[in-house]
Amino acid sequence: MDWVMGIQRAIDYVEEHITEELNYDEIARQGCSTSYHFQRVFGLLCGYTLGEYIRSRRLTLAGGELAGSNAKVIDVALKYGYDNPDSFARAFTRFHGITPSQARREGAKLNSFSRLSLKVSLEGGSIMEYRIEEKQELLLTGYKRRFTGVPHITKEYDGQMEDFAVHTRVNQFLLKGMSSDDTGAINYCVITNVSDDGYDFYIAEHLLDWYHEHMPEDIAIGAEASRFEDILIPAGTYAVFETERCEYPTMKNLELRKRIAAEWLPSSDYILADRPELLVIHWYRGEQRKERYIELWVPIEKR
Repeated sequence: MDWVMGIQRAIDYVEEHITEELNYDEIARQGCSTSYHFQRVFGLLCGYTLGEYIRSRRLTLAGGELAGSNAKVIDVALKYGYDNPDSFARAFTRFHGITPSQARREGAKLNSFSRLSLKVSLEGGSIMEYRIEEKQELLLTGYKRRFTGVPHITKEYDGQMEDFAVHTRVNQFLLKGMSSDDTGAINYCVITNVSDDGYDFYIAEHLLDWYHEHMPEDIAIGAEASRFEDILIPAGTYAVFETERCEYPTMKNLELRKRIAAEWLPSSDYILADRPELLVIHWYRGEQRKERYIELWVPIEKR
């Protein structure tokens, strides 16, 4: 209950100061949390970032003000945090589908993004299996793309991930050929540098030590190796969760992540730590297809 009330206090603070410059550290403090933990949990629960919520609420209020008053567009733009009227017009048009001047017309259709209000309901009451592990430093090699939005939550992610995975097959095959996993079944994905404007998403492998000693100059693929970079995963504490065994565990990943945010984290003694998050994908083939599963390595620290 305290955790839910903390989130609501933070939202109330945002709404009370919506026309002012908002500091994310102060918003998180209202929720008795760190900025990183608050933003990650907010995104997991809501499906959009804190920044997206603030922008949508400001544009909603700006639309209502333009439609219901004689306020100047420049004054409304400044009131809701836009120093440049052109940037305000672009954001307003993307959100409402009409320009600020068109919003003044009688019968103009505007979009409304409603204020968040958390409702307390009974959830959980079911078993979540997990283990707490102290992971040693891990060196992976892979390639990345900067994604926007919230990891694994929105349709925006689905589109970005599909495009990224499908159009980088050559990279995946090269990495798999250099992998230290002789079964060919284990793949890594890394989420890091999470901020309000997005996050870095890596497809990676744990390579044989020999390749790290010789890459990129002295191995046969030569310049091809320069497309990859090392990702150092620092040592730390992780909560490890597993999806159920099935043919397509990627479909189970979203549900599990939401349960971690909504059920496990509030009832644990931990918060999310500002370290990379890993997905360890066990992608068996042939007769073992139905035994596939994903491990979620969630970086944590004591409250």
